Amino acid sequence: MVSQVLQRPTLVLNKSWQPVNVATVARALVMVWSDTARVVDPADYQLYNWEDWSDLQPTDDQPFVQAVSQRIRVPEVITLTDFNRLPSTTVAFSRRNIFKRDRMSCQYCGRRLKGDELTIDHVIPRSHGGGSTWGNCVLACIKCNHGKADRTPEKAGMKLLTVPKQPNWNPIYSQHSARYESWSKFISDAYWNAELAE
Repeated sequence: MVSQVLQRPTLVLNKSWQPVNVATVARALVMVWSDTARVVDPADYQLYNWEDWSDLQPTDDQPFVQAVSQRIRVPEVITLTDFNRLPSTTVAFSRRNIFKRDRMSCQYCGRRLKGDELTIDHVIPRSHGGGSTWGNCVLACIKCNHGKADRTPEKAGMKLLTVPKQPNWNPIYSQHSARYESWSKFISDAYWNAELAE
């Protein structure tokens, strides 16, 4: 139970309060304890250092970490005390990130499916010189992938619903994809939706 709480995501903001990462609760608490970050209370935007945060008692409905002699509230948002740059905008090319970019949907028929019902399709087949790149790989359901076979979409009489491209980075591409309501005060819906639409 404790390990599950410690693995929950915490939104990390830079000194200018721009989202730069998503960390585990364990990492966030270490950062606050080492004075490299402050906890942000999303309700009133008040900042807390370790001493102030650890003095707050969690309510019955708030998640907490049980320490030896006290309960420590789980932070949902922290802000860095010194770091003011934005992270690299490069998203690593990976199977997991293709699934996020394409929103678990077949890029030929548009059906949203479970992971085991989707495959990664090379738009230009590898046998025709197509590489494993952001611009050449899309999600396809098993039926569409079988129908396309070892052909280009044009030769198979199929059309891509979106042009595949490398997405811009944002916290959803970090290892934690959960999202909390409190984060919407720092990441607009337009930001999330624009990222997901890429």
